[in-house]
Amino acid sequence: MRIISGELKGRRLKSVPGSGTRPTSDKIRESIFNMIGPFFEGGISLDLYGGSGALSIEALSRGVERAILVDVEPKAIETIKENVAALDLEERVEVFRNDAYRALKALRKRDIKLRYVFLDPPYKKQKIQKEIEFLAEHELLEPKAMIVAEHDARLQLPDEIGSCKLMKYEQYNSTTAVTIFVNG
Repeated sequence: MRIISGELKGRRLKSVPGSGTRPTSDKIRESIFNMIGPFFEGGISLDLYGGSGALSIEALSRGVERAILVDVEPKAIETIKENVAALDLEERVEVFRNDAYRALKALRKRDIKLRYVFLDPPYKKQKIQKEIEFLAEHELLEPKAMIVAEHDARLQLPDEIGSCKLMKYEQYNSTTAVTIFVNG
Protein backbone atom coordinates (compact mmCIF):
# COMPACT_ATOMS: atom_id res chain seq x y z
CA MET A 1 0.00 0.00 0.00
CA ARG A 2 1.16 3.51 -0.74
CA ILE A 3 -0.03 7.09 -0.41
CA ILE A 4 -1.46 8.08 -3.78
CA SER A 5 -1.26 11.89 -3.75
CA GLY A 6 -0.39 14.99 -1.76
CA GLU A 7 2.56 15.83 0.46
CA LEU A 8 3.21 12.16 1.34
CA LYS A 9 2.74 10.81 -2.20
CA GLY A 10 4.54 7.54 -2.82
CA ARG A 11 5.25 6.76 0.84
CA ARG A 12 4.57 3.17 1.82
CA LEU A 13 2.16 2.03 4.52
CA LYS A 14 2.16 -1.18 6.51
CA SER A 15 -0.89 -3.42 6.30
CA VAL A 16 -2.53 -4.96 9.32
CA PRO A 17 -1.07 -8.47 9.73
CA GLY A 18 -3.40 -11.44 9.36
CA SER A 19 -6.63 -11.84 7.44
CA GLY A 20 -8.98 -10.09 9.87
CA THR A 21 -8.73 -6.68 8.19
CA ARG A 22 -9.70 -6.05 4.57
CA PRO A 23 -7.69 -3.06 3.30
CA THR A 24 -9.18 -0.60 0.83
CA SER A 25 -7.33 -1.13 -2.43
CA ASP A 26 -5.24 1.72 -3.84
CA LYS A 27 -7.62 1.83 -6.83
CA ILE A 28 -10.74 2.27 -4.68
CA ARG A 29 -8.96 4.75 -2.37
CA GLU A 30 -7.93 6.84 -5.39
CA SER A 31 -11.49 6.74 -6.71
CA ILE A 32 -12.89 7.83 -3.33
CA PHE A 33 -10.60 10.84 -3.18
CA ASN A 34 -11.35 11.80 -6.77
CA MET A 35 -15.04 11.89 -5.78
CA ILE A 36 -14.70 13.88 -2.54
CA GLY A 37 -11.57 15.96 -3.17
CA PRO A 38 -9.11 15.44 -4.51
CA PHE A 39 -7.45 17.99 -2.18
CA PHE A 40 -8.67 19.63 1.01
CA GLU A 41 -8.21 22.77 3.06
CA GLY A 42 -8.20 21.75 6.71
CA GLY A 43 -10.98 20.12 8.65
CA ILE A 44 -11.12 17.10 10.93
CA SER A 45 -11.69 13.56 9.70
CA LEU A 46 -12.96 10.54 11.60
CA ASP A 47 -12.29 6.95 10.62
CA LEU A 48 -14.37 4.59 12.79
CA TYR A 49 -12.75 1.44 11.37
CA GLY A 50 -9.16 2.61 10.99
CA GLY A 51 -7.51 -0.63 9.86
CA SER A 52 -4.03 0.44 8.72
CA GLY A 53 -5.01 4.12 8.76
CA ALA A 54 -4.64 4.40 4.97
CA LEU A 55 -7.84 6.40 4.32
CA SER A 56 -7.11 8.97 7.01
CA ILE A 57 -3.41 9.22 6.16
CA GLU A 58 -4.36 9.78 2.51
CA ALA A 59 -6.73 12.55 3.64
CA LEU A 60 -3.97 14.14 5.75
CA SER A 61 -1.57 13.96 2.80
CA ARG A 62 -4.17 15.81 0.71
CA GLY A 63 -4.73 18.66 3.18
CA VAL A 64 -7.01 17.53 6.03
CA GLU A 65 -5.76 19.22 9.20
CA ARG A 66 -6.40 16.51 11.82
CA ALA A 67 -7.60 12.91 11.92
CA ILE A 68 -9.22 10.75 14.57
CA LEU A 69 -8.80 7.01 13.97
CA VAL A 70 -10.66 4.32 15.86
CA ASP A 71 -10.43 0.56 15.70
CA VAL A 72 -11.31 -2.22 18.10
CA GLU A 73 -8.54 -4.61 16.98
CA PRO A 74 -5.17 -4.38 18.78
CA LYS A 75 -3.23 -5.31 15.62
CA ALA A 76 -4.93 -2.50 13.71
CA ILE A 77 -4.17 0.05 16.44
CA GLU A 78 -0.52 -1.04 16.49
CA THR A 79 -0.33 -0.76 12.68
CA ILE A 80 -1.96 2.70 12.67
CA LYS A 81 0.50 3.94 15.28
CA GLU A 82 3.45 2.53 13.32
CA ASN A 83 2.27 4.17 10.08
CA VAL A 84 1.58 7.51 11.80
CA ALA A 85 5.02 7.48 13.46
CA ALA A 86 6.83 6.50 10.25
CA LEU A 87 5.24 9.48 8.48
CA ASP A 88 5.79 11.88 11.41
CA LEU A 89 2.06 12.61 11.77
CA GLU A 90 1.71 12.20 15.57
CA GLU A 91 0.84 15.89 16.06
CA ARG A 92 -2.12 15.63 13.67
CA VAL A 93 -3.58 12.24 14.61
CA GLU A 94 -5.51 10.83 17.57
CA VAL A 95 -5.77 7.03 17.79
CA PHE A 96 -8.27 5.21 20.01
CA ARG A 97 -8.88 1.52 20.62
CA ASN A 98 -12.64 1.32 20.96
CA ASP A 99 -15.71 0.03 19.19
CA ALA A 100 -17.47 2.42 16.83
CA TYR A 101 -20.52 3.11 19.00
CA ARG A 102 -18.50 3.89 22.14
CA ALA A 103 -16.21 6.11 20.10
CA LEU A 104 -19.20 8.05 18.76
CA LYS A 105 -20.58 8.48 22.29
CA ALA A 106 -17.19 9.79 23.46
CA LEU A 107 -16.98 12.23 20.54
CA ARG A 108 -20.43 13.56 21.42
CA LYS A 109 -18.93 14.87 24.68
CA ARG A 110 -16.25 16.86 22.86
CA ASP A 111 -16.75 20.20 21.16
CA ILE A 112 -15.91 18.84 17.74
CA LYS A 113 -17.32 19.11 14.22
CA LEU A 114 -16.23 16.63 11.59
CA ARG A 115 -15.74 17.52 7.94
CA TYR A 116 -14.99 14.01 6.66
CA VAL A 117 -16.07 10.62 8.03
CA PHE A 118 -14.82 7.28 6.74
CA LEU A 119 -16.87 4.17 7.48
CA ASP A 120 -15.32 0.93 6.25
CA PRO A 121 -16.55 -1.71 8.70
CA PRO A 122 -16.09 -5.45 8.37
CA TYR A 123 -18.88 -6.43 6.00
CA LYS A 124 -20.44 -8.78 8.58
CA LYS A 125 -20.65 -5.96 11.16
CA GLN A 126 -22.11 -3.16 9.08
CA LYS A 127 -24.14 -0.62 11.06
CA ILE A 128 -23.52 2.24 8.67
CA GLN A 129 -27.04 3.66 8.70
CA LYS A 130 -27.15 3.77 12.52
CA GLU A 131 -23.70 5.39 12.66
CA ILE A 132 -24.70 8.10 10.19
CA GLU A 133 -27.95 8.68 12.09
CA PHE A 134 -25.93 9.12 15.31
CA LEU A 135 -23.49 11.58 13.67
CA ALA A 136 -26.36 13.68 12.30
CA GLU A 137 -28.60 13.50 15.36
CA HIS A 138 -25.83 14.59 17.73
CA GLU A 139 -24.62 17.36 15.39
CA LEU A 140 -21.10 16.01 15.06
CA LEU A 141 -20.92 17.05 11.39
CA GLU A 142 -20.03 20.37 9.83
CA PRO A 143 -22.46 21.71 7.23
CA LYS A 144 -21.58 20.00 3.93
CA ALA A 145 -19.53 17.33 5.75
CA MET A 146 -18.94 14.22 3.66
CA ILE A 147 -19.40 10.66 4.83
CA VAL A 148 -17.72 7.93 2.81
CA ALA A 149 -19.02 4.42 3.42
CA GLU A 150 -17.27 1.45 1.85
CA HIS A 151 -19.55 -1.53 2.19
CA ASP A 152 -20.79 -4.84 0.90
CA ALA A 153 -22.31 -4.28 -2.54
CA ARG A 154 -25.46 -6.11 -1.43
CA LEU A 155 -26.17 -3.41 1.20
CA GLN A 156 -28.56 -0.75 -0.08
CA LEU A 157 -28.43 2.46 1.92
CA PRO A 158 -31.32 4.94 1.73
CA ASP A 159 -31.01 8.23 -0.18
CA GLU A 160 -31.37 10.17 3.07
CA ILE A 161 -30.18 9.39 6.58
CA GLY A 162 -31.02 12.12 9.07
CA SER A 163 -29.66 15.37 7.66
CA CYS A 164 -27.36 13.52 5.24
CA LYS A 165 -28.23 13.05 1.58
CA LEU A 166 -26.84 10.62 -0.96
CA MET A 167 -24.23 12.30 -3.14
CA LYS A 168 -22.70 9.37 -5.03
CA TYR A 169 -22.84 5.59 -5.27
CA GLU A 170 -20.28 3.42 -7.05
CA GLN A 171 -20.06 -0.36 -7.20
CA TYR A 172 -16.52 -1.63 -7.87
CA ASN A 173 -16.97 -5.38 -8.10
CA SER A 174 -19.40 -8.04 -6.92
CA THR A 175 -18.52 -7.44 -3.26
CA THR A 176 -17.52 -3.77 -2.83
CA ALA A 177 -19.45 -0.52 -3.14
CA VAL A 178 -18.87 3.03 -1.94
CA THR A 179 -21.69 5.37 -0.97
CA ILE A 180 -21.00 9.03 -0.23
CA PHE A 181 -23.36 11.24 1.74
CA VAL A 182 -23.23 14.99 2.32
CA ASN A 183 -24.63 16.69 5.42
CA GLY A 184 -27.24 19.36 4.92
